[in-house]
Amino acid sequence: MRVEELPRTGHTGKEEQWEQALRQLYIHFQEYSKAAMKKFDGEDIHRARVNCRKLLTLLAILDPSHSSGLYPLLKKAQKLLGKVRDADVLIESFKERKTQSKEAGDPSSTELLKAVIKHQKEKRKKYREQLAEKLPGLLGKRLDEQWENFLSVLLKPLVAKRDANVVMRELEVAFEQKKQTCRALFRGPNGDSEEAYEALHSLRIAAKELRYTANAAAFALNQKFHAHEQVYMEIQEQLGQINDKRVWLKTLTRIGREELDISKKTWEVFTDNLKLEVLEAIHQEDVAHLVGKSK
Repeated sequence: MRVEELPRTGHTGKEEQWEQALRQLYIHFQEYSKAAMKKFDGEDIHRARVNCRKLLTLLAILDPSHSSGLYPLLKKAQKLLGKVRDADVLIESFKERKTQSKEAGDPSSTELLKAVIKHQKEKRKKYREQLAEKLPGLLGKRLDEQWENFLSVLLKPLVAKRDANVVMRELEVAFEQKKQTCRALFRGPNGDSEEAYEALHSLRIAAKELRYTANAAAFALNQKFHAHEQVYMEIQEQLGQINDKRVWLKTLTRIGREELDISKKTWEVFTDNLKLEVLEAIHQEDVAHLVGKSK
């Protein structure tokens, strides 16, 4: 049974619901993580990371001070998985763009993207090596012992004093505050500044946090929050399109033209087009409405 399908009402007690949700996520996290270390399959990496993120979400609700010691360990695991997953996604996005450039008869951009993909694959190789080296230690006996202690000793008192609905409301307030910050920046003279884009990225992260909380803690939330997962997932995806293009630009800048052995003209044309795409994405109807920017 998926976490979001756990009963929200009925005979199952509050503590039992939390324990069931946590145990399920922990089992899936362990299973997908072990599979990921064997073949580095993209789906296994993704599933391991998602289940780890949901575990972190529930732990943050119950134990915001991280007194159990579980949060830092799982956070390290998430970062190891995340580096590989982000590299996978970035490589696939550049592959798709290379295909588009090839079909459009743009050999210069095709060669640039081919060089970027090769460079990113080398980075991914290092991330995979780090994952294989460090993740087994994080998933070992120490984590299992702390996990069982958390469920048997700490869970009951934490569930008694923590309310997921209060946390959800706090996240909503934080999201609205970040949205207002974005609107102030994008409506002002610095609408194309690094500060404005960082604020937009922060807003996307806030939407993602709301989405994950609505999903992972669905069994503990009031009816009014049940639609939040879909709402904030859509917002996250809208802002993600902008963030993706910004990540592409940052990746290219970090590597540098000389490292890729690309001509100055090809570099400038490609990066200028990316910058234009970022601006166009911001002016799309849904995003423009979100940040209060006119179309």
